[in-house]
Amino acid sequence: MIPTITFTGTPLSIDDIAAIAQRRVRTMLSQAPDFRTRIEHSADTIAETLQRDGFIYGVTTGYGDSCVTAVPLDLVAELPLHLTRFHGCGMGEFLTPEQTRAVIAVRLASLCQGWSGVSMDLLERLALMLREDILPLIPSEGSVGASGDLTPLSYIAGALAGERKVLFREKTVMASEAFATLGVQPIALRPKEALAVMNGTAVMTGLAVLAFTRARYLTQVSSRLTSLACLGLLGNPAHFDARLFQAKPHPGQAACATRIATDLQAFQVSHAPSRLQDRYSLRCAPHVIGVLEDVLPLWRTQIETEINSANDNPLIDPQTGDILHGGNFYGGHIAFAMDGMKILIANIADLMDRQMALLVDTKFNNGLPANLSGATGPRSAINHGLKAVQIALSAWTAEALKLTMPASVFSRSTECHNQDKVSMGTIAARDALRVLTLTEQVAAGLTLACVQAWRLRLRAGELKPADLTPGLAAFITHHETLPFLNEDRPLDEILHHLRTAIEAGTPQLHWRETP
Repeated sequence: MIPTITFTGTPLSIDDIAAIAQRRVRTMLSQAPDFRTRIEHSADTIAETLQRDGFIYGVTTGYGDSCVTAVPLDLVAELPLHLTRFHGCGMGEFLTPEQTRAVIAVRLASLCQGWSGVSMDLLERLALMLREDILPLIPSEGSVGASGDLTPLSYIAGALAGERKVLFREKTVMASEAFATLGVQPIALRPKEALAVMNGTAVMTGLAVLAFTRARYLTQVSSRLTSLACLGLLGNPAHFDARLFQAKPHPGQAACATRIATDLQAFQVSHAPSRLQDRYSLRCAPHVIGVLEDVLPLWRTQIETEINSANDNPLIDPQTGDILHGGNFYGGHIAFAMDGMKILIANIADLMDRQMALLVDTKFNNGLPANLSGATGPRSAINHGLKAVQIALSAWTAEALKLTMPASVFSRSTECHNQDKVSMGTIAARDALRVLTLTEQVAAGLTLACVQAWRLRLRAGELKPADLTPGLAAFITHHETLPFLNEDRPLDEILHHLRTAIEAGTPQLHWRETP
């Protein structure tokens, strides 16, 4: 049975949002009376305040710097739709379906906190869009990350009103058409509802969720590939002795070293090392990968706090009904996490690129053939193995390193100097995803090289199956369909398949045998 995640206003985790984004769970909105009462109370407060005072920011005023412009009461009902329309200026590639689901789930989680003045009807419609997979086409470019992700989120708010295109049942249609197929009408956005949907950090946070899950998995992949690179180079497993990491006890670094040491137990028993001290890309691998492992818990806290926060403006105190004007839409925590992630992921790309360079170079690979070509005899003269793949890894790594410039320091004053200090969190998150993709490509190329090096050592009698611990053996078996490169062939489709599998978290790492 497929599990269900219920939106109740109680905390959701990164793993919950990722599961929703990947369609591994069903979603529903809580039917609990206290939850629904809290939401309706917030919406009623807006209506009562409007009737009593006739003045609420973003309801009876223009937006942002236009807050000094009064909106006549007979035009208040039209204002939310205008907000969605004038923000319809996004550019760039559309978010993927997975990313779009993550964004909708994060926005729904925030609105369910009961601070945003939205109706149950709006929450029900967002829940319907998740349940029926009605996905607004959201352009990825156009947000400075405060006042939140206004422009990209306008494509959700506009879709709620039936005015934007959506992906529905593998076709691009107007949202109104998708709703009609399900027998429902577009909703009429109430005062503040467009602002509540748009004025938050859901895009950067949804992307951060997916970046986090991929980054966490890359620590596992790069650890496993370090083990195989050490095996292929006949390296020294003593570099991963637990006592070294007791002397410098960073927990993530030690966990990485333990994984590699476990992988190499059988090899260490049967082989003397070829060098007393391996080059840094082997010896210091836990110290590189471990930095990311040690920072991931902090980023989890920051991202999950953002998921479960009310981050639009103004907010309505659910206890007193007071309307509070602030800046919770500012995405500084997500921006910092994504800028940091770019740096640490790119460092792992650089690490794997160096390991690849050792494996293909006869000056450093301890007897492996040039470029790991499996060709022998006269045909070795025309076969070049992984020469071009190594060049490609350098290109991907260089691009990843280039993208590590932090986005958050490039704040720009916008909107008549009302938004004069902004987070750039969405740009940072998009950059982090691009760096992850490039690094997964590097990991795909290194996977090819490590499997080829193993097969070459096996053919030469320098290694034997007994040198593989269960985890390494499972990894090699999982990749047994990779071709043995004794003749040159195009490798792009293979690399694409490997990278996609890494992004999805499916290279069968089998760490269960780790003590």
